Amino acid sequence: MSDCCIRPAPLPKLTLPAAHSAAAGPTKLSSAASRLASKALHRLRSLACVLAGAGLLTVAAHAQPSKPASPTTAVPTKSSAATVPANSALDDRLLYQLLIAEMALNSGETSSAYELILDAARRTKDDALFRRAVDIALQSRAGDQALAATRAWRAASPKSMDALRLQLQILVLLNRHGSVAEPLKQLLAQTPAAELPDLISALPRLLQRSSDSRGLAQTLEDVLKPYRSGTGATAIASRTAQGRAWLEARDFDRALALTSEAQALDASAPGPALLALELMREKPESEKLVKAYLAQSKAEASLRMTYVRVLTAAQRYADAIAQLSQMTRQQPDVAAAFLSLGALHLELNQAAAGEAALLRYVELAEKQVPSQTTGAAKVAAAAANADEDDGDADTEAPRPEQGLLQAWLMLAHSAEQRGDFSAAEKWLAQVKDPQRALEVQTRRASILARQGQLAQGLQLIRSVPERRADDARAKLVAEAALLRVGKRWGDAFATLRAAAERFPNDSDLLYEQAMMAEKLDRLDEMEVLLRRVIAIKPDNAHAYNALGYSLADRKLRLPEARELIKRALELAPGDPFITDSLGWVEYRLGNGEEAIRLLRSAYAARPDTEIAAHLGEVLWSAGMRDEARRIWGEARIRDASNDVLRETLARLRIDL
Repeated sequence: MSDCCIRPAPLPKLTLPAAHSAAAGPTKLSSAASRLASKALHRLRSLACVLAGAGLLTVAAHAQPSKPASPTTAVPTKSSAATVPANSALDDRLLYQLLIAEMALNSGETSSAYELILDAARRTKDDALFRRAVDIALQSRAGDQALAATRAWRAASPKSMDALRLQLQILVLLNRHGSVAEPLKQLLAQTPAAELPDLISALPRLLQRSSDSRGLAQTLEDVLKPYRSGTGATAIASRTAQGRAWLEARDFDRALALTSEAQALDASAPGPALLALELMREKPESEKLVKAYLAQSKAEASLRMTYVRVLTAAQRYADAIAQLSQMTRQQPDVAAAFLSLGALHLELNQAAAGEAALLRYVELAEKQVPSQTTGAAKVAAAAANADEDDGDADTEAPRPEQGLLQAWLMLAHSAEQRGDFSAAEKWLAQVKDPQRALEVQTRRASILARQGQLAQGLQLIRSVPERRADDARAKLVAEAALLRVGKRWGDAFATLRAAAERFPNDSDLLYEQAMMAEKLDRLDEMEVLLRRVIAIKPDNAHAYNALGYSLADRKLRLPEARELIKRALELAPGDPFITDSLGWVEYRLGNGEEAIRLLRSAYAARPDTEIAAHLGEVLWSAGMRDEARRIWGEARIRDASNDVLRETLARLRIDL
């Protein structure tokens, strides 16, 4: 990597050196710096603001001429240290030199400023000045100068851990991996034994910005080899760090082998389990290491929640529910687990279990909300403040104020699905956050539509003020969703088409429009829209899957349908809905045994009603009629109104 590729760090304000040698010789300046020196006295006043920002003015006013300390100078006692000020380390010459450096920097003479600051750092051996020199070099994208400054820093302060860490990072940025081993070995050697495991664990992230991840992984493995002996925390951390480095280098087999070795040394160590979680996408067999760790009673709750998020992302909701259920039994006061558990139960149409979990979450979360923010309106205010504080941070669990809003909305939706509209309205009335106004009114509009008042529901959505830039789009999407509730496919299609015209190349709007075209049996138009989605967003697995499934369901171009669905599964490995589509196309192609295998896998991962309809039909055609009836029966209990299930049972003349 060339020096110019280094991203400059913001220059910190200059802090004063802690010590200065009075016996230091005269400062040698470059010719550019000498020219600037002649201007210094005339510009001192204009530099006042610079010096104030750098913290120099106050100290300069009290600075005394440097002189050798008297052998009889008394050392301040603990009681007098706070009242007897020490003489400043800043003498006239150093002040003059720093003034010129600041002038040079302000004038764009970064090379001169670098020389002056580095010279001052060498004379004073002050860490802050060395860091300042490094920052100036990085600001000007001078990688070699930054590296030279860290080397000078190390020479002046051989035990400086900061100098070692900074030198390592710059070497990695410059892709000089051949030089990384020496400072890395020194950093490890200077670290106290009690701190070694934590340092070793942090090394992959310290060195992760390399463009040659494989070379760096090999260097790390060589350097850490002496620390792998034994069975203690250092040996575990070494294997885990090496495994993470090889994961970054995409050598998944090696990473998994090291992770397995680390866990074998101590099954209760969380580090190997966390690395196994990161490996799951590429090496599914690493999941057994995660499960082995979580089987212990002292497993960290945060790691279990991370595992739940991985399972949820893979739509393995049943497995995620099992983990959360175990967690809520072991730690019944951890509110976040109940919120996630309730959401997953509702996703699987398990209303009773979902609402019970959410009610428990509400009970716990309300206790965590500060007393001054009790009540729905104050919860909304606290949630709005939390949103502002968090920015775009990806937090592991929502704050209680935010979580309560989510829980109330989910409880309202569940009550609506059950037809208990008064209960739904009770929960919606709790949500006072103006940022959620459109979501609340959409739910109320859906309740009206389910009671035959679709026009009133549409008007309710249209009346919501547009507070943010994307609210107009969100309102159109909400209108289309409401029209789908009323099965007015044509109107929904027209609404989405109008939205797509207002927001061109919005792949989500085009996808939804394609789904409405499919409902209207306008297959050609659906295919055009889905292929446009793929062109805009080539990694959109749902577009490939929707096109492939629609072809398979109509027994059209089955080999092409299979390829489209396989491509979708490559983009979203393990997705149960895509697996269901692949099983369905195999069934259409006459591959019954493979179809049953795929559909059983999809249904085990997510017992969805439509997946159950497909699996039941394939089992029925294969003569496994008792199993088919059982699966259909389970699905009907969850969602008796599902169109796919009802059509399947009617077509096969099944009376459950």
